[in-house]
Amino acid sequence: MTDRTGQAIVVGVDGSEQSRRALHWAVRQAALTGDTVRAIIAWEPPFTGWGSDVPASGEKAMDDIAARVLAESVEKVAGAEPAVGISTHVTRGTPAQVLLSAAGEEDVALLVVGSRGIGGFAGALLGSVGQHCAQHAPCPVLIVRGR
Repeated sequence: MTDRTGQAIVVGVDGSEQSRRALHWAVRQAALTGDTVRAIIAWEPPFTGWGSDVPASGEKAMDDIAARVLAESVEKVAGAEPAVGISTHVTRGTPAQVLLSAAGEEDVALLVVGSRGIGGFAGALLGSVGQHCAQHAPCPVLIVRGR
C-alpha cells in the first residue's frame, strides 16, 4: 500500500454552487485520507463572471475579487477553522489550464471539479472546464454532480 501522507486534492472553485459542492466533497475526502485541499480559482481578462462585467481598467482588482470569492467559498463550505488543511490560490489564466497545471504537481492525488460552473448553458451535463480536465488531467479526476 502506498503512503498517502502529504498528498493534496486540487479543487476548482469559481463561486458557483457546483464548485462549492466540489469543494465540500474534497474537504470530506481529505478528512478521510489525511490529505490537504488546494482550492484554486482562476480568471483571465476580459472577465464577465461573478455577476458583473469588469472593465479592462479594473483588471488589477480582479486578484482581490477572486481571492474574496475563494475565501467566501472556503468559509461557507469548511467554516472559519477547517478540520483539514486548505490552501487557497488565485491564478490568472484559463481555468482548465490552471487546474491541469496544478493537477500535474508531484504531490497531487486527485483533481475535483463541479459538473458546471458560472459559465455555459443551464442544461449542460458537463461544463467545458470539467470536460477538458477529465480528458487531459495527469491524475484521477472526480466530477461532482448534483447534491
